[in-house]
Amino acid sequence: MQGPTLVHYLPVLTTLLSAAFLGVLLRRASKRQWAAHLCWWAIGVFFYGLGTALESSITLSGNTALLNRLWYWAGAILGGYPLATGSLYLLARRGWAHALTSVSLVFVVIASVAVMLSPIDASAIDNVRPSGRVLEWQWVRLMTPFINLYAVLFLVGGAIYSSVNFFIAGDQPRRAAGTALIALGGILPGIGGTLTKTHDLPEALYIGELFGLILIWIGFELCTRSPAPIPGESGCVSNDPGAPDELS
Repeated sequence: MQGPTLVHYLPVLTTLLSAAFLGVLLRRASKRQWAAHLCWWAIGVFFYGLGTALESSITLSGNTALLNRLWYWAGAILGGYPLATGSLYLLARRGWAHALTSVSLVFVVIASVAVMLSPIDASAIDNVRPSGRVLEWQWVRLMTPFINLYAVLFLVGGAIYSSVNFFIAGDQPRRAAGTALIALGGILPGIGGTLTKTHDLPEALYIGELFGLILIWIGFELCTRSPAPIPGESGCVSNDPGAPDELS
């Protein structure tokens, strides 16, 4: 057991930023006929903020079995999956997006149920530092790498793909930079989460979450404030009829 340090209060700031970003996404989605990719991104930012809100509560009020369980569910299971699904709907054909989401969502639901049903090792609960090690069903933690790889493939990989294509096209420098920042922002929480899992360092996750969200938001703004790309030139135009331009 240890007392909270400055880094343990970072999730409070991340939660406030998540709430503000969620408002931006919802306003934009309402203007874009609730395009699928924007709705999924809004869901992703909601769970992102829920995870950091639980971290904030643990820092300010102390950890409990329930808070630790919900933290693991919101962060490890749902932290990146909805954001990745939003990127999938943005870049892939609607049929492929529906199919992949249907299959992956079943896995996510199974993992979520397992987290909720797992007994908790009360002796492993730290007063200010949440950890997946409190789950007695440690096999549940073996499911999260598959969800994380899915998130990396579509959130980070999709952003890198878009950035490279915009860079090659040469006519969308802001979008090239914006999607590159989204890719970097998506990587940082993953690095923090890996360190948390392998070295029990939630502090690394707190730092990654904060700066990851900042980069994703900046990247989003760069993309949405740029002129719409001409279909066929960059290869990154959305297949979503409700969203005629990248991340719009």
